[in-house]
Amino acid sequence: MSTQSPGPSARPERPASSGTGKVWAVVGVLLAVGVVVPILVGTYDSEAPELAGFPFYYWYQFLLIPVVSTLTYIAFKLSDSATERDRAARGVTRRQP
Repeated sequence: MSTQSPGPSARPERPASSGTGKVWAVVGVLLAVGVVVPILVGTYDSEAPELAGFPFYYWYQFLLIPVVSTLTYIAFKLSDSATERDRAARGVTRRQP
């Protein structure tokens, strides 16, 4: 038995590009904002200014909840459409529920 390496014709074809690389980069940035901003404690480590009796520390974090939720929703919608375009470019059909 001889073992030969496959020739150039045996190489699998590269799937067609759907051009969604930039969309996935935007999705990554949107999700990174929700992770990185709360870690930067120095940006909200103060009591002033107050809003309705709440120190800045608290209302800043409360404000982050709808902001990060909105960014996550936008990232989800972008990733959903990019996934569909990637699947169509590769000829993969959507799974039926």
